[in-house]
Amino acid sequence: MTLRNRPLETIERTRTETTAVVTGGARGFGKAFGTALADEGATVVLIDVDESAVQKAAADIRASGGSAIGVVGDVADETAMAAIMAEASAVNGGIDVLINNAGLHSDEYSKPIGELGLPKTRRLFEVNVVGVIACTVAAHPHMAHRDGASIVNIASAAAHLGGTAYGTSKLAVAGLTITFARELGADGIRVNAISPGMIFTDTIRAELPDEVKARVKAMQLIDIDGAESDVVEAMLFLTSGRARFITGETLRVTGGMAAGT
Repeated sequence: MTLRNRPLETIERTRTETTAVVTGGARGFGKAFGTALADEGATVVLIDVDESAVQKAAADIRASGGSAIGVVGDVADETAMAAIMAEASAVNGGIDVLINNAGLHSDEYSKPIGELGLPKTRRLFEVNVVGVIACTVAAHPHMAHRDGASIVNIASAAAHLGGTAYGTSKLAVAGLTITFARELGADGIRVNAISPGMIFTDTIRAELPDEVKARVKAMQLIDIDGAESDVVEAMLFLTSGRARFITGETLRVTGGMAAGT
């Protein structure tokens, strides 16, 4: 479902001056980012491959008084992303914030490439790496010369530790952050990334074995549990005017786990 499939009156009713696009917006960090940006007054466009989940996420934000539209799309599909970004831009005459959050993760992809196999590795990189490229390229013309335009890519502490296909894909995201900061800076677009460490979401608490949680937490320099809000606050900072002189950087939100790597 694209924006033009939404009733026009819905778009008009949710219109504000700022448009923020969040990929992987149906759940987890993506939904939390969308909710926080809507709370800041933005019209939020959530993109996800799961139609029912992304529509529910958008409906939840609207029920809380925010402005949100749910859109179905695969971030690795450059044609689809170009169309969606153009339609998102039409809501308010441009795109102000892009959060490249969509990604494949979990224990399934946290394996050596030789163990994961080429087909799964290829799909991992299509979503985690090509998806960032496709969405950034598609959003670029709609963000150029917008006051305060900002892109935030979601990397991972795994990028700095090495050893897995997933971590390597996120290392590429950190590299793309520098590349796009250089390419888009002339158009007034800042590009940064966040590398979350072990964040105790409901999924992590339920699915990650206790011994793994204990091992990772022992790598931290401070003995507290990372929370979803820690990553959300980092995103809000990087997309705000307080970070107007920051671009090409990856902010590690890890409790010190990635220090020195």
